[in-house]
Amino acid sequence: MAAVKICGAIDESAIRAIIAAKADYAGFVYYPPSPRHLSFEHMNRLAALLPATIQSVCVMVDPDDDLIAQVKTSHLQLHGKETPERVRDIKNRCPGVKIIKAIAVRSGDDIAQAMRYGDSADMLLFDAKPSENMLPGGNGLSFDWALLKGREFPLPWMLSGGLSADNVADAVTASGARMVDVSSSVEASPGVKDPTLIDAFVKAARRL
Repeated sequence: MAAVKICGAIDESAIRAIIAAKADYAGFVYYPPSPRHLSFEHMNRLAALLPATIQSVCVMVDPDDDLIAQVKTSHLQLHGKETPERVRDIKNRCPGVKIIKAIAVRSGDDIAQAMRYGDSADMLLFDAKPSENMLPGGNGLSFDWALLKGREFPLPWMLSGGLSADNVADAVTASGARMVDVSSSVEASPGVKDPTLIDAFVKAARRL
């Protein structure tokens, strides 16, 4: 497995667990409706605790220019309905920040949309498409991982959505993913990360 991302960290306990498990990315959410939402001040304070081996990711949903200007993490994950043109504009506004574009998936047609971001983002993330009354991510939903198998994309990509220590092996086999992202399945309650579950997930992914 090339990389593991633990998303939705909200406190120092989560950061310690991510460091101890030796994950590759730590994600922080700036999205007020989410139970994992953090202020930029809190986010930056937690990100500063990470060693150089773990990269920080700010997750946002259709952010405006004022919000983008406050991003200080190494990566910015766009989890909304941002068009390729908007992603390109955001990338130009954030020099030195790597852009991850999340693609909401329910069918093969959704996956095909990823091809549009080849010259605007730096990485893709495939997550399950939520229903209208759900948050854009972190819902514990999965999709048909086999939809990704054998496809070639213009950018490195990460698999997300409903992953856990118990099913990550099946997900990687079915999809061909080399990077995985997890949030809700490593929590004791929404937003509260469980160090034991984080450790188990990272170990399960590393064994692949």
